[in-house]
Amino acid sequence: MKAAVLVEANEPLRIEEVELDPPKAYEVRVNIAAAGVCRSDLHFMRGEAVIAKPAVLGHEGSAIVQEVGEGVTRVAPGDHVILSFVPFCGRCPSCISGRANLCDTHLATGPSMFDGTRRLHWNGKDLAHMGKVACFAEQAVVPEAGCMKIDADFPLPVAALIGCSVTTGVGSVLFSAQVEPGSTVAVIGCGGVGLNVVQGARLAGAKRIIAVDINDAALEFATRFGATDTLNPNDGDALKAIRDMTGGGVDYAFEAFGSSETATMTFDAARKGGTAVIVGLAPMGDYASIDPVALVRYEKTLKGSYYGSSRPAIDFYRMVDFYESGKIDVDGLITRSYSLDQINEAYEELDRGVVGRGVITF
Repeated sequence: MKAAVLVEANEPLRIEEVELDPPKAYEVRVNIAAAGVCRSDLHFMRGEAVIAKPAVLGHEGSAIVQEVGEGVTRVAPGDHVILSFVPFCGRCPSCISGRANLCDTHLATGPSMFDGTRRLHWNGKDLAHMGKVACFAEQAVVPEAGCMKIDADFPLPVAALIGCSVTTGVGSVLFSAQVEPGSTVAVIGCGGVGLNVVQGARLAGAKRIIAVDINDAALEFATRFGATDTLNPNDGDALKAIRDMTGGGVDYAFEAFGSSETATMTFDAARKGGTAVIVGLAPMGDYASIDPVALVRYEKTLKGSYYGSSRPAIDFYRMVDFYESGKIDVDGLITRSYSLDQINEAYEELDRGVVGRGVITF
C-alpha cells in the first residue's frame, strides 16, 4: 500500500510503497477514509517532538473496517469508525480511574502496538505508528479499542476531525475547565484546536469569548464559530487589552498554539481565582515562565488538558451528537482537501497560516 513516510526531521515526507501485516488478536485493519492535517504532526516533521524513525504519521482519522483479528467484538468488516490516537487498555491505573486519555499502557508502548511489535514495514525496517493510528496511509492496523463505530451515513471527513481537534478543543472547555455559563473566556491561538475551543466556549454559554492570534484572517474566521472579540498582539498589548475588556482578566484562558510565550500569556490573562488551561503542545525544551506569587496570592488554577480530558469511547459520541444537533459546526472548519500525494503541500499551507482545517481524503 501507499504511505507518507517520515525518514528524517526537516525533510519532506516521502510517498512510498510499504508493507502492512494482517491484524493480530484484538486488532483491526482499516481502509483510511480521511486524515486531518494537524500541527501535532508538524512538530515531529520539524524535530520539535521525537518519534522513532522511519515513521508513518497521522493521528486524526476516520476509516472503514476491512478485517478484524481474533477476539474483536467492538467492530466488524464494513463498519465506519473514528480512530483514536490514545487507544485504551482498560486495565492500567489511568484507565480504571476514568482517565483513558492518559492510558499508561499506550504511553509505555508508544509508536508500537500494545504487544510492543509493529505492523508496518519499509525497506526491511519496521515503521513507527504515530499514536497507533498512522493514518497518512491507504490502510492501517489499529487496536480495537481505538475504533469507535459510527453510522454509515455520517460524513467521514467530519468524523476524522472528531478524532482529534474537535474533541481536544471542545473537550478542554467542557471536560477539563468545565466552563460555566456567563463566563469570560480568552482563546490564545486560533488554529484547528483553538477554533474548537472557541465553539466549545460558545456551547458552554460563555458571555464573552476573546480570540487572540497574530493572523487577522484566523481572527475573522474565529468569529464564525463564536468569538465575540478579537485581538492581534502585533497591533498592541493584547494582555493589557484583555484585562481592560474584562476588568482584570478572564475567568478562563486557553492556550491552543503551543509555545512558552503563549503559555505565559495564558496564565497572565486569567483573573484572580481564574483558570488557565494549556491545550497546545510546545516544542521540547520550550519552558514557560509562570509567576508563582500570582499563582498563590491570586489563587489561580493552572492545568493541562490532553485530548480534551476526554474518554474517547464515550465522548466521541457526544461530539457526534453535538454535530448532528447543530450545536457545533465541523463542516465549516474544513476549508481545503488534498490527496495523499499532496501531503507536503498541505503542511506548507498549514505552516503559512491558511485558515481552517485541511483534510486528506482517500
